[in-house]
Amino acid sequence: MPNTSFAVLTKARAKFGKRLTEKDYSNLLACQSVTEVMSYLKSYTHYSASLRDINERDVHRGLLEALLRQNLFYEFDSLCRYDSSVSVGFSRYVIETVEVEQIIRFLVLLNSNSTEKFIYQFPSYFSKHTDIDINGLANAKDYGEFLNALTKSPYYEIMSNFSPDENGCLHISEIENRLYDFIFSNMLEIINKKAKGKEKHDLLSFFYTVNDYNIFSRILRLKKYYNLSPEAIKSNLLLNYCDISPKAVDMMCRAESSAEVFSVMQSTHNGGLIDKIGYVYASDISPRVKYRLARKNMHFSNNPSVVMMSYMFVTETELMNVVSLIEGIRYKLDTKLIQSLLIY
Repeated sequence: MPNTSFAVLTKARAKFGKRLTEKDYSNLLACQSVTEVMSYLKSYTHYSASLRDINERDVHRGLLEALLRQNLFYEFDSLCRYDSSVSVGFSRYVIETVEVEQIIRFLVLLNSNSTEKFIYQFPSYFSKHTDIDINGLANAKDYGEFLNALTKSPYYEIMSNFSPDENGCLHISEIENRLYDFIFSNMLEIINKKAKGKEKHDLLSFFYTVNDYNIFSRILRLKKYYNLSPEAIKSNLLLNYCDISPKAVDMMCRAESSAEVFSVMQSTHNGGLIDKIGYVYASDISPRVKYRLARKNMHFSNNPSVVMMSYMFVTETELMNVVSLIEGIRYKLDTKLIQSLLIY
């Protein structure tokens, strides 16, 4: 194994070994305020360096979450700097994911005439990593000004195909699909071009399994909350990046109940994982499967690219846990309810 590849494995696994433990989660669940959460993270966890200069008495939930997301971004960036066959692709994937999240957030605010809120939640550390004109975006008041802010980015061509309807609103779901299709197609292209042999097989298997469960969760959500027709549900799915057969997808889209959707999914190649994870809510299944696969890869894979991708997913999950803790403690939710939301 090349020295650079060995370095990726070593660095990722060393970072993985510093993740929050069951004891850490127990102590965090015992906290009575966001300030106490901040103090614990700063004093006893691997977040201490990124929070070192922050006064826990002055920090609020929004700032703490922003700092943790910044820490996560630089963790990824640090790993992606190591030379490996797909490291450039992973780096691009991380940046594109943040860009798309910000574009969608802005468009949601535009739909509600609240674009002035955008800049207050924008991750400022990200400005130097993107071709999007952040100042232009922050000051945009309509869709035309929004497009102008994207002129130098790859998203301009995509977003030029959309426009507000007669009521001035945008169809966010359709836009979201198109943007994530852009991200996934780029990632798939990198894997197919740069990876070979077992590395390529393992990456594709991981990539497709995660997206199988994203599709499954999306079908459940669209049926439960939007009561869409089978054809409309199918049009909201990214079917180019999954292992689920067209027949199984069609059956899930036409299913009369959530139980029937579950039954079809469990009959697919990757659907058996549902029985191997513990979950409270159906919405938990996709992130729990992703976390289970990522943890397994962190322990057993000798493929640097697979370990790098797995580390990304593990740390994303940990951040999601911390955010859930912060939100739960902030709103004085029952400890058992908060715990049920955590994935570890």
